Amino acid sequence: MPEGRLTRQDRQRIAAGLAEGRSYAEIARRLDRPTSTISREVGRNGGPRDYRPERAHQAAARRARRDTPARSPEPQDRTALKVEEGAVELAVGMGLPKMVARVLIGLWLSEDGRLTAAELSRGLNVSPASISMAVGYLTQQGLIRRERDPQRRRDIYVVDDDAWYHSTVISARQTLAAAEITKAAGQTLGLDTPVGRRLAKGGAYLERISLDALTSAERWRDLPP
Repeated sequence: MPEGRLTRQDRQRIAAGLAEGRSYAEIARRLDRPTSTISREVGRNGGPRDYRPERAHQAAARRARRDTPARSPEPQDRTALKVEEGAVELAVGMGLPKMVARVLIGLWLSEDGRLTAAELSRGLNVSPASISMAVGYLTQQGLIRRERDPQRRRDIYVVDDDAWYHSTVISARQTLAAAEITKAAGQTLGLDTPVGRRLAKGGAYLERISLDALTSAERWRDLPP
């Protein structure tokens, strides 16, 4: 049964189950609902520690009032969707987890490259927890940055023209650190040994590649479109 048809009593029973420390699956069995319905309901309403049944019920009522009948996307919408799907597939192929890729591409394709966690959650129709994991990874990799809105006390996630520069620099510095460790290990084992020579040569290669990447990043940082 879909989430929108959960009753006030259902939500009270969900809250009681969470208070008892029960899993989503246990609560779902009690309500004769899919586990995914319970996890989605809790995830979009504050999580297991902050779930409030009355607040959740009011939020569901507001969503129901906003809902409009589904319609076939316009040609422009279909084109944008195709671009988004292709970009996500490309990012996944480059090694990003699927959710991380969706968040990154969602920001890249947004009007001004600035979205809150709540806006990302609504736009991608995923839980706040999923957004938190994804933006944490992307921030660490330098692909997006976090800004604080002091007036509304919320974080805004931003992707801008310097995103690829910062990501390249972070990656190159990580590689350079690995190169130094590898070279040191080779020296310790001795260049007169096969393992020592292998490590030293590999470290020297990584060192040169990372230094070249840092130089190129600075050289082309202000490259015009």
